[in-house]
Amino acid sequence: MSNEPARHDTGPVAGETVRHGTGVESNRAFPTNTYPDHLDPFVLFERFFIQPERGFPMHTHGGFEIVSYMIEGGMDHGDSLGVTHTATEGDVMRITAGSEIQHSEFPADGAACSGLQLWVNLPREAKEVEPSYDDATGDDLPTEAEDGATVTTVVGDGSPIELRTRMEYLDVAVTDRWTWTIPDGWSGFLYGVDGHGTVDGDRFAAGDVLPVTSAEDLDLERDGAEAFRVVAVAGSPHEEPIQQRGPYVR
Repeated sequence: MSNEPARHDTGPVAGETVRHGTGVESNRAFPTNTYPDHLDPFVLFERFFIQPERGFPMHTHGGFEIVSYMIEGGMDHGDSLGVTHTATEGDVMRITAGSEIQHSEFPADGAACSGLQLWVNLPREAKEVEPSYDDATGDDLPTEAEDGATVTTVVGDGSPIELRTRMEYLDVAVTDRWTWTIPDGWSGFLYGVDGHGTVDGDRFAAGDVLPVTSAEDLDLERDGAEAFRVVAVAGSPHEEPIQQRGPYVR
């Protein structure tokens, strides 16, 4: 691994507020007006906030995979495969839309909920695979105390959640200082979940995103007594065009 400093396209940028037609509000990391690009193999990432009596009625997706990770509250999932499931704080759901799937998302028990949703492109040869679903509880996800941080692996080594793209998705509570090492050739991003700190010396707060396309190491540091929580996501690019048309990626 090189000792050169991390290289990224821009410093941290603020996520953008998106109001969906169903009344759900999200903080979108990318693509946005500030950062209009996809991050191969990642299509889209946002934090959603669903208020009671709001949500997403049954709708269709195709051509990619969805990872939903709950931060607060619970969310009821239903789909055209006949699956119904309620995910609560710390739980994760994976949908492979493939040829096409329909699903719905509503807050559970009449209470607001919040979570993170990631869209991961499927490689060209897998665009038409049969749709599928999987989930895991927070207890199923490996959590380790590392130097300066506590790290939960949402997707990656030890996690039961698998995708058709080589990737890692880490939930990191920075307690002091922590270094994120990105595999050679991978792309990814950091997203601020709670609190604030610094990344390579730049201030980084909840709702901020740092897109990374050619970095190796990023140094994170907690700032003061407040909690500093981020997700660190990276994957191997498919090196294929990402052609998003609303709920489809072809």
